[in-house]
Amino acid sequence: MRTLPLAALLLAAIVQDPQPATAKPAPPAAQPTAQPADVASIEALVAALYDVISGPAGKARDWDRMRSLFLPEAHLLAMVKARDGKGMRTVVLTVDDYVQRSGPMLEKNGFFEQEIARKVDRFGDMAHAFSTYESRHAATDKEPFMRGINSIQLVHQQDRWWIAQILWEQEADAGPIPELYLPAGKSK
Repeated sequence: MRTLPLAALLLAAIVQDPQPATAKPAPPAAQPTAQPADVASIEALVAALYDVISGPAGKARDWDRMRSLFLPEAHLLAMVKARDGKGMRTVVLTVDDYVQRSGPMLEKNGFFEQEIARKVDRFGDMAHAFSTYESRHAATDKEPFMRGINSIQLVHQQDRWWIAQILWEQEADAGPIPELYLPAGKSK
């Protein structure tokens, strides 16, 4: 099956061990300015996030646009199977880590992640979005090869919304997505 190797490659890119301690890390990229429409609301920010990582095979992604959505000190955390196969572990990435590890495979193989449901809780200038997604290799693929939930923490400051952190887990690892986080008629 074609989708399993790509899913495995995406996970391998995310969970690969960091560089040896003797290697100097790359300096962080300068914080690009966000497009005002991308950060005007929670809805716009989440839509921009999915838009920037999605695209057909061979299409370069706008990684500066992605960087502009996140606080400079933001993290992305992937829940992945432990190396011993027993349980799960968390892989912590910076935005630049994600771009370096996942970007080449997203661009080479095609990747479209689409939000299918969202539940937002907000208090003052902080918000949490549970964003259920489906992933496809091409926008025209009838069935997704992967589903899961992105837990997105957001903050409002400097007259805009920022992503402070994303934590995600795939349905294949966590079990069926609860009905609460799915639109009507989308359960598997």
